Amino acid sequence: MLNWAHIDSVLLDLDGTLLDLHYDNYFWNEFVPARYAQNRSLSVTDAKTKLSPRMLELQGTLDWYCVDFWSKELNLDILALKTELRHLIKLRPGARSFLSYLQTQPQRVILATNAHLKSVALKFQQTGLAPLFDRVITSHELGHPKEEQTFWEKLHLLEAFDPKRTLFIDDNLTVLEAAACYGIRHLLAVSRPDLTQPIRTLPGGFTPLDHFDDLLPSDCPRVMF
Repeated sequence: MLNWAHIDSVLLDLDGTLLDLHYDNYFWNEFVPARYAQNRSLSVTDAKTKLSPRMLELQGTLDWYCVDFWSKELNLDILALKTELRHLIKLRPGARSFLSYLQTQPQRVILATNAHLKSVALKFQQTGLAPLFDRVITSHELGHPKEEQTFWEKLHLLEAFDPKRTLFIDDNLTVLEAAACYGIRHLLAVSRPDLTQPIRTLPGGFTPLDHFDDLLPSDCPRVMF
């Protein structure tokens, strides 16, 4: 599927790419509205009705991904709630095998995520993935989400990657479009970010990825979850 001789750098997303997005979907769509409703003596339906417009308004912005912002906005300890639900944090199939394989290869492996540093730390504690990256960079460090070109410009200042020789894997189509606009040549779109949902149909122009084993040589050892 890939010619690794043409790739020097691997940029990877976290939520919905290396990790099952079910954790985040359930957290924001069900768990947070339920706690918000409980704190304000609302029905869960009313809480969702109240929260939904605000969440839609901020989607794709830095605030949308910020644990501290939502803690203040909702008067809830978002990190504590995330920690309470940490048992749902799961790797996607083949993710650990893929990262372990890359550790044996010359390519530089960078986590490039919109997730807040506090969320990343929690998910690393749960999965043990941290040692498998050469560098971790979050949009909050750069002050811009991956949806914006400024993110890629600032990332390039930190990491001297050649866009034409870089592989980027993400589940967010808007982010992939931004990466393509910046000139990153090798792009893969995760076709099933939430493992409780069916494989989605992607628009033309996106190369789908369902399982990381598809990127590994046939003789490469697989690592269990």
